[in-house]
Amino acid sequence: MSNTVKLLNGLEHLYQDNVVISQMKRTLDKFPECEDALVDAFSIGQLRSKEWLIENLPENLGTVFICAGWYGTLASLMFERAREKFEKIRSFDIDETCAPIADNMNRPWVMDGWQFKASTLNILDMTYPTTHTTFRANGTSLELTEMPDTVINTSCEHIQNFQTWYDTIPMGTLCILQSNDFFEIEEHVNCHTDLTDFSKCTPMSTVLYEGDLVLTKYVRFMKIGYK
Repeated sequence: MSNTVKLLNGLEHLYQDNVVISQMKRTLDKFPECEDALVDAFSIGQLRSKEWLIENLPENLGTVFICAGWYGTLASLMFERAREKFEKIRSFDIDETCAPIADNMNRPWVMDGWQFKASTLNILDMTYPTTHTTFRANGTSLELTEMPDTVINTSCEHIQNFQTWYDTIPMGTLCILQSNDFFEIEEHVNCHTDLTDFSKCTPMSTVLYEGDLVLTKYVRFMKIGYK
């Protein structure tokens, strides 16, 4: 079985709406050089972690910033399963190859008044409100200045200076954060031994949810609340 077939099988498991599956097929056709990375983005661990987040989403998320948003798969899932809970989504990643793929993955919502838009940005450089450069379909650039109501980061284990990033988020912002105990991966520079350890690094004035998800190779931790 090819990686592409495995990927699409994963999509059929995850998504209830064929719109997302068709978007993924089109993305694979447009970015074949990224096939292996896209397959990784839809691994069982990634899928279950995103499903878990969706199941525990609060109401009234407003403008959502997804930091370290990668290929925009979490946004796709949110549009499919929780569209009534937020106004719009902005996705940021330091890897400049991610934004075009994320926009392609979420094309219906990019075309619908930029309900979704991805930009290349080092989240460690973020200030609030956040000014970021994004690109129109014709290739011209546009600078946007926006303020999030909700900040999501499901890749906290990848953030070298996590505390610096977290401290910059304004007080009162709704935060949805995930990390894990998968220390074996070289790029995982901010893993945690358990949920208690993770929670200590993410102080919040009001905690709405804390929990862990046991997966095959690691345990993922999640904390949701107002900073």
